[in-house]
Amino acid sequence: MRPLSDLRVLAVTVFLAGPFLSMTLARLGAEVIKVEIPGRGDPVRGNGPFAGPDGIHSEQRSEKHIATRFLKRSQGVRSVTLNLRTEKGRELFLEMARQSDVVLENLAPGSMTRLGLGYDDVAAVNPGVIYASISGYGQTGPYADQPAHDPQIQGMSGLMDINGEPDGPPTRVGFYIGDLVTPMFASTAILAALREKERTGKGAYLDVSMMDTLTSLMLMENLEEDLAAGIPLRAGNNSRSGPTGQYHASDGAIIITAASDDQWRRLCNAIGTPELIEDERFARYQIRSENAEPARTEVQKRIGKMTRAEALECLSAGDVPCAPVRTVPEILTDPHFRDRGALRPMRNAAYNGEVDEVVAGFPVLFDGQPLPDVPGAPALGQHNAEVFGELCGVDEEGLAKLRDDGVI
Repeated sequence: MRPLSDLRVLAVTVFLAGPFLSMTLARLGAEVIKVEIPGRGDPVRGNGPFAGPDGIHSEQRSEKHIATRFLKRSQGVRSVTLNLRTEKGRELFLEMARQSDVVLENLAPGSMTRLGLGYDDVAAVNPGVIYASISGYGQTGPYADQPAHDPQIQGMSGLMDINGEPDGPPTRVGFYIGDLVTPMFASTAILAALREKERTGKGAYLDVSMMDTLTSLMLMENLEEDLAAGIPLRAGNNSRSGPTGQYHASDGAIIITAASDDQWRRLCNAIGTPELIEDERFARYQIRSENAEPARTEVQKRIGKMTRAEALECLSAGDVPCAPVRTVPEILTDPHFRDRGALRPMRNAAYNGEVDEVVAGFPVLFDGQPLPDVPGAPALGQHNAEVFGELCGVDEEGLAKLRDDGVI
């Protein structure tokens, strides 16, 4: 199944947020053309290690050796090189945009407009285009012109203020959450805009902000109420409002969820402390929230006397949500993910081969099946001839002139 197989996407995307959106649409079947700077490409291409037909190395040994970060982030796209600062480069871009359904970019706000390739420029040749811009703070507002990557957005959005130990400093989430969650909202908005276009024939400009995204997710929690009640915003590996959290068995850590009165009752029965159910400190959810630390202390007393396997067995038997806290190597070797297609072999399109690493697959099954594999990430400009030939009518002689003129 390739549900977006009739969609063409033109992408000027770099680093992570834009490429992740491009890759998501490619996995869903869209044709994605990635426009890169001649001779340089996406900055991530220069960040080793590099994988090629003879394995993974710290240095880039040939054009067939591609940075593993790029291989993870650009599966399924076609790469063309184009100098957008030249008149001919802009002309070719607009011709490709004229024939595209979606244009994506995640450069600094205003960059594409200054090149003469902003939404208004593209809409002039393709009125129905869906044009999406991802940026740190958005295209408008007091912070719009400030440079930002994921770490700055985690700090500015307030996310770090609620992450970390209660008596410790604000802490960054351990992966680039802003760079990865924001494209998910962008993809939803793109599909919604395409649906609207089916009804009205009108295109749309989508201004997608990483800070807006992270702040909106944080505010799904009752942060204002917790502040008013004196509940610390940072709770480390535990819930801010109850006994849900990490517990330490004699040989490892587990995570337990007890987020309702019924789950608390099941937890108390499973660990052999039914008397805690009637304890006035823990009788109801709101009271347990006010007495979260004593509740956790009581649970930890029992869990600490068990091995991790024993704790998980008794909790599972009592229908208590629980799981071990696992390491990354444990995840990478878990057959569950391969069975569902959530982990796939890493592919390198420069030599049409597999790399001795894995990449994440699309995390949704369609009719019980994972989406089909997409080609690996391409070498820089690998698709110049076919894309410029198909969309712009450029033949071999024309390609040679474009190269000589520094356009591609």
